[in-house]
Amino acid sequence: MHVSPFFRNLHSSYLAELDDMRHDSDGQFVLDRRLAERRSEMAFLVNMLEVAPEMVAVLLHKAFHFTSTPAMDQLLACESGDLTAWESLRESIDIAPWAKATVQLLREQAAGDNFLSVAAALEYMAGSTRHAPVLAGDQDDSEEDADNPDAEHDTDDRHPLSADDLDDADGQTREDARADWMAERGFDRKD
Repeated sequence: MHVSPFFRNLHSSYLAELDDMRHDSDGQFVLDRRLAERRSEMAFLVNMLEVAPEMVAVLLHKAFHFTSTPAMDQLLACESGDLTAWESLRESIDIAPWAKATVQLLREQAAGDNFLSVAAALEYMAGSTRHAPVLAGDQDDSEEDADNPDAEHDTDDRHPLSADDLDDADGQTREDARADWMAERGFDRKD
């Protein structure tokens, strides 16, 4: 199974976003509370569907149940310009009742259907052990793969790219674009 650089990059960012939301400064688990807070900011977040989809996709964390692994695997091979249409992808996804209104609101946005395909892919990857990121110090499983003739040997899948690794066409990184967008709306830059 092939995962495009587009989704490898977003997967890392999405997992980091979820990880940042899990615990407060005292180490208490606060993911549910922070997700509820993020969902209450929907009107603002829809402006970020294209700039920072991983930050908005957390709105739909645990909202999807996937009924077709092949359909999702096919989506993960796509680049940003050739994603599977939400309408056809929707046939292989059950949406949790609590998320249906959110999905409908997102569909009303110009980039909503494209975003929903991205969000579904990120959720699918986050819930799949096949897409767990390889951490430094993890044992090399190339010997295990040698016994499996169906295993892919694409070493790029073992080292997910960060948002800073991929430049946009104009030479600006996703992180720079995100920082510019936030600064335009009155937020202070982190750097």
